Amino acid sequence: MRILLVNPPVGLSYYSIGVRRPPLSLAYLAAVLIDRHDVTIVDFNVGKDNWKKYRYSDFDIVGISVDTARYPVSIRIARRAHDQGAKVVMGGPHVSFLDEETLRSGVVDYVVRNEGEYSFRSLVDFLSGDTTIEAVRGVSHLADGRLERAPDTPFITDLDSLPFPARELLHLKHYNEKMNGRPMTTLITSRGCPFNCNFCASSEFFGIRWRARSADDILKEVELLYEKYGYRALCFVDDNFTLDPKRAIALSEGIMAKGWDLIWEAWSRVDTIVKHPEMIRIMARAGFKWTFIGFESGSQEVLDGYGKKALIQDAVRAMEILNENEVQTTGAFILGAMNETTKTADDTIRFAKSLNPRKAQFSILTPYPGAKLYERVRDRLLTDDWGKFTALDPVIRLDHLSSGQLSRRLLKAYSSFYLRPRKAIENMHNISNVIPGLFKWFAPRLCQTCLEFSRLLMLYRRVFASGKYG
Repeated sequence: MRILLVNPPVGLSYYSIGVRRPPLSLAYLAAVLIDRHDVTIVDFNVGKDNWKKYRYSDFDIVGISVDTARYPVSIRIARRAHDQGAKVVMGGPHVSFLDEETLRSGVVDYVVRNEGEYSFRSLVDFLSGDTTIEAVRGVSHLADGRLERAPDTPFITDLDSLPFPARELLHLKHYNEKMNGRPMTTLITSRGCPFNCNFCASSEFFGIRWRARSADDILKEVELLYEKYGYRALCFVDDNFTLDPKRAIALSEGIMAKGWDLIWEAWSRVDTIVKHPEMIRIMARAGFKWTFIGFESGSQEVLDGYGKKALIQDAVRAMEILNENEVQTTGAFILGAMNETTKTADDTIRFAKSLNPRKAQFSILTPYPGAKLYERVRDRLLTDDWGKFTALDPVIRLDHLSSGQLSRRLLKAYSSFYLRPRKAIENMHNISNVIPGLFKWFAPRLCQTCLEFSRLLMLYRRVFASGKYG
């Protein structure tokens, strides 16, 4: 069958600020299909393809990967594909938890729930006429107007058994993100999350059990990326790369044994770093240069409310360990807890500046379907427009802060963190990419703050003209 896999376009996002990463989830789907089917991947965030003009009629099946903020545009793509005669399949976190709403749109034929490789393949086998509907797993559809959900597909316990993502179907030249000046790409080495923070749907989508690829299997993929594709910088985009310190150490030792000229990023947690400083030291010797950590808040009360299972003092110690090993950090912080006040929001901003990671990402607490938070705040939602669930727009009615106050705190967080002269110099190239997108986003929402933002824009345009840093 002719199968098109679609990565829908986004508004202000990582793509808008120069972070262009290949859609590996689609490449994994393709990898389990290409031996028997004609598979194409299109990413409407890069290249010249336009979703409004694309020839969906060239395909039997159009599969669309959907998260919450992209649900509205995904439905519009689905309508075009449906009208052109293709069978439309959606997958991803948003539609997995809201499959009935998705199917009743009238333009989606099937929803693949949760982990999709083998569920989608079972559906394709059915649509190809190779099996019956009874053999399909992990898929929802409407039958005579009634919702029918096929039994769940068990989570894949042996991730080593999966083929590597079909990167040959991607135009890798479009994904030009760099790490310390080197072209960089991504890979995934584990799935699942045992922490189940109340604002995150990952534990429901991929399961509570953490499932990991072996160090040997990861090294084979790293070698492929190093030798065949020529990458000298990698980002492991697992939610919990360091959950098993022995595996992280074994992988690091394997990289060193190969003698590769390689630098890399991996995401971790505060408590793991504090408990295993030797792991960080070994990883750093193997080229570990960057990490991403969710610090979330400078208020212990707010952290506890998130179910984060983290301590403020551990964050300070974790940063000390990372700095000792010359590992740069991107710290993530969330504003807008239900009981957030101007004081706790400002505490978080001050906390971010005191930790002083190389980069900071501030977002507004957003209740995504599938997360425990979503069920708790459904009666407090300010909008039913899924396109507003960007983590930059307030969508919850809070106890103490209005939407305008919260948006201004978000702007204050970014400006006060990055306007510090030393921090501005550190992030010259990155911030020069970020500013136009953020200005486009904030200006119509916060007209009264445009003067401050214009000042920020002018400053960065002056000092970032060379684009040599970052």
